[in-house]
Formats: sequence, structure tokens, C-alpha cells
Amino acid sequence: MASHVMEPSSLASENGNGNGYNNNNNNNNTTTTTNGNGNDSIPKSGTDTDPEKAASPVPAAGPPPPPNGGTVAWLQVAAGFVLFFNTWGILSSFGVFQSYYESGDLFTASSSNISWIGSIQSFLLQLTGLVAGPLYDRGYLRALLVTGMGLVLLGLFTLSASYEYYQALLSQGFAIGIGAGLLFTPTVSLLPTYFTTHIGLAIGIASSGSSLGGVIYPIVLSRLIDQVGFPWAVRAMGFIALGTFLLPLFAMRVRVQPPKPRSVVDWAAFTDVPFVIFTIGVFFVFIANTVVIFYISYYPLDRGFADQSLGFYIVAIFNAGSAFGRIIPNALSDRIGVFNTLVPLTLVLGVTQFALLGVFNTAGMVVEAIATGFFSGVVIALPPVAFRMLTTNKSMIGTRIGMGFALAGFGLLAAGPIAGAILASTSGPLNWTGVWSFGGATAIVSAICHTIVRIMRSGVALNVKA
Repeated sequence: MASHVMEPSSLASENGNGNGYNNNNNNNNTTTTTNGNGNDSIPKSGTDTDPEKAASPVPAAGPPPPPNGGTVAWLQVAAGFVLFFNTWGILSSFGVFQSYYESGDLFTASSSNISWIGSIQSFLLQLTGLVAGPLYDRGYLRALLVTGMGLVLLGLFTLSASYEYYQALLSQGFAIGIGAGLLFTPTVSLLPTYFTTHIGLAIGIASSGSSLGGVIYPIVLSRLIDQVGFPWAVRAMGFIALGTFLLPLFAMRVRVQPPKPRSVVDWAAFTDVPFVIFTIGVFFVFIANTVVIFYISYYPLDRGFADQSLGFYIVAIFNAGSAFGRIIPNALSDRIGVFNTLVPLTLVLGVTQFALLGVFNTAGMVVEAIATGFFSGVVIALPPVAFRMLTTNKSMIGTRIGMGFALAGFGLLAAGPIAGAILASTSGPLNWTGVWSFGGATAIVSAICHTIVRIMRSGVALNVKA
């Protein structure tokens, strides 16, 4: 926090009792003080005891600029990669759980009720940020890591012992959701303190951990469920998470302590029109992304052009494509601008979901999984960068990111149950036309919102970085 330093002349003029400091020697080697009666006192020589200097407070040193690279900075990216791997990576694998639960081998529930598990899990990840952000600002990074990791592990190991719907909801929906939220928010708050011009690339690399998690965890489940059963397959996920959590636990460190904890709510944000419109856009694209994550595995199984094993691998293929969608667009955004990257890719995400209606074979499903995966990767990686750009008061960045994701998180909460209700809305075959039309339309609405924000910030010129 910068200190206000007053010039010596100001100190003299603002002395309330008439006493002042008069410099009687131009070389500053001798200073004579005068009292209120105008009588000279004994001269004091030397500059070390100069009252002018003694009276001037030393400016407080601000934090050094972000290193924008180096071993420690990239180690934070690696730690963030692991946290994304075990938070969004687990959430990105929910399509496999959806398909397995739909089979009725563990419990019996409707598609809409099953999707509530994943929706609550995703929503709590976002909502918990409202609490995790201020705790991070108060220096409780280590406590957040330990608590968040503990809840994720607790959720996985209790899920492995679950055999009723409500047990899966509590362990997978609530425990993992809250634990993931305690880990996700500190990650996106920490990385911007280490990078400036490479912030988009850094967050893109870290967030690609969720894509790798979305590849590894579905494969683990699909390979082990038939061999050792669902309980030990989920326990294997827990042991993977336990081992990988060691890196962020010991490597992550706070570089800059905020001067004061962030506010939970920045009420001025609700009058910031670009921020509000962008948050609405993220709300809609979260709906679109959740629909495809939840149902891209079950779709080929129900339509009959994939067996259960391939259906599980579709989720892994989808998340592999998502890995490139988190790194390449983020690196591109550092050059051409966040909104110039986000707008067209969000639009194409909607188009690819409509294109799912024309898929009738395994080859087409694999191509669609790669394409939708790539474009869906953008919605996790770029919004934190965009929220940062839209925040004029940089001291409120953490608050704005937490608010934006918490509000947009209602899209995650609503998407699964709504899509499940649409799917079962007809008495005959499942209504996949309605599901993919719903997902595609919400993505296009999101692209329109992002376009409006882009025009408000930078106009309609295409050759402007925005």
C-alpha cells in the first residue's frame, strides 16, 4: 500500500504552532532550528540527523512485479494443473457415471434425477468460491488445500461404498463439489500473481489438467468396473487423486499477500453492464457445456452405435480434444485478445452440438467428440482471463471472479436436470433432438452476449485486439 509522503516545505507550512524548519545552509551540512520566539538554537551538523529527513516517512515498498516466468512460477502452473486434474477432471468424467447409473446396476433413478448429482457437484464448485476467495486473501491457502483435498478424497472413498441414490448424491454431489470449489478458486487467484503477458497461456496449461483428468478417470472406470467392480474402480480414482495431490500441497505458495481481504460481493458489479452481460453469457455457455459433458457418452449407447466400453471411451476422447481447446485458444488470446477468441469458438461449440443430430455411426461419434471437446475447452480456460480484463479496479479481481462464477454456476445447476427432463419428454424414444437443440441454442445465445461485450469495449472493427 503506497504511503503519502509530504515534502519538507509542506511540513513547514502545515506546522500548526508556528514552528518550522529553515534550511540555512545550501550544502545541507548544517541546519539551524528556530523556536517560536525567533531565537537561534545550537546548530546541528551532519545530514544523518536532519529533521527534514527524520520527519519524512519512508515510502512503503510495493510488491515486485510478477516474474512472468521462471522455475517457481511454472511450478505453480504445474501445481494448478494437478488441481484442475482432480477437480474439473473428475467433473468432466461425469458422463461415464451418468451412463453407468442409467444402467441400473447400482441404483434405479430417472435421467433427470441422476443428472442432479453432477449438476450439484459442478454448481458447488463455483459457489464455494465465494467463501474460498476471502479465505485465500487472509492467507489460508494451506488450510484450503488440506480441507479441499480431504473432502474430494472423502467423497471418492464414500462413493465407492455407496449403493443408494442419496448416498451417491451426498458423496459425489456435495463432498466432491465443495472440496473441488475450495481448490479451484485459489488456483485461479494465485496464477495471475506470477504472470503478466503469459497469463492466458499459464491458465490454459493449468486448466488442461482437467482435460487429462477427463481422459484418465473415464479409462480407469471403464477398464476396472468389469474387472474388479464399481467400488474398487472408484477407489482407484481416489488413490490417483491422493498421490497427485502431493505436488500442490508442497509446491504452491502465495507470492503477494493482498493488502486486505477481498469483499464477498462487489455491489458496483451489478451496475457494470459489460460485466453483467458477460456473466449472463457464461451462464448460458455453462448450460451448453454441461449438456454435452453429461450426455455425450449415453447418446451413442442409447442410439445403438456403441457398446458400453466405447461409450466410456467417448468421454475420454471428448476430454482429450478439450485439452487442446484449453491451451491453443488461450495462447491465441494473448495475441489477438480474449473476446476475439471467445466469440467465434463459443459460436462453433453451438454448431457442433446441433451437428450431433446428424451422427449415426461410431466414426461420426468419434469425430464429434473431438470437435465438441476442443470447443468446449474454451469455456473453462478463458472466462477467468475475461473477468480479469473486465475489472477496472484490480483490487476487486478476486471478488469479481468469484461473483461471476457463482452467478454463472446456476447454469451448471440447471443444465443437467433440464436436459434430463427434455430427454424423457416423449413417450417413445428418448428426445435427443430436444437435448442437442437445447445445448446448441444456449451456446449461440452465449456467443451473442460475448459479441455485445466485445462491441461495447472495442467497437465493431475486426483488426483490434479485444
